Amino acid sequence: MSAKKTIIGIVAAAAIVGIGYFSFFNHGSQDDKVVKIGVMNGDKSEDQIWAEAAKTAKDKYGITLKAVKFSDYSQPNKALSNHDIDLNAFQNYPFLENWNKANKTDIVSIGDTWTTPLRVYSDKYKSIKDIPDGSQIAVANDVTNENRGIHLLAEAGLIKVKDTNKATPNDITSNPKNLKIVPVDASQTATSLKDPKFAGAVINTNFAKSAGIDFNSAIYVEGLNKNTTQFFNFVAANKSDKDKKIYKDVVKSIQTAKTKELVKKNYDGAEITVWDYKK
Repeated sequence: MSAKKTIIGIVAAAAIVGIGYFSFFNHGSQDDKVVKIGVMNGDKSEDQIWAEAAKTAKDKYGITLKAVKFSDYSQPNKALSNHDIDLNAFQNYPFLENWNKANKTDIVSIGDTWTTPLRVYSDKYKSIKDIPDGSQIAVANDVTNENRGIHLLAEAGLIKVKDTNKATPNDITSNPKNLKIVPVDASQTATSLKDPKFAGAVINTNFAKSAGIDFNSAIYVEGLNKNTTQFFNFVAANKSDKDKKIYKDVVKSIQTAKTKELVKKNYDGAEITVWDYKK
């Protein structure tokens, strides 16, 4: 082989190695711009919201935002702690507080998203004021929703309750109508409406929707106030990652006028955006 051909061969080999080197590191750079966010299985309306957030993330920040769907509430925080996903968006503050304590994790909020106001329903009475003395009202029996439901009944003026984030019927301090607040499994709150012994029920939106209950038929709707800000949903990260710019940009991709428009259009008040609510 001539010296000229040898030199050409060396240069060509060096070029191939160089291409491979830069391709490898460019691939790594692209991977660094992929963010996996854990969400709960939802309907097409929710998928549309995440698709819009992903479009904004890509167009404005060069981030590939991938929604990873989970089927129950025990999964997204486990996946986040294990770094199988980078962020999640499905929970409120009491849920996270209980989760961190029970699982010795250090997950934090990095930006509020929306909230689903809790509602009181009745197929027997048209107004919360019409609930008669001695009536029974069903609330969900899990720690977070039992507390929230009892505080909602206090907000509605039916009872008064201690200042606690774990309220049960035992924490009621004033009950002028002698109401009986009955904790039941959350999935049974909607069916309890048909039970003659219940004057009404506090029903989470997902169960009301599954039961075909019209949100607008509620006789009382939870308001935005100092107590209910704890029930805002948010984007969560491991505390060690909370200041990463890429994750802050994901939050910005969600907190947009387009998201607000889609939530309003798709949920008709069943969910409302809250990132601009002044706590």
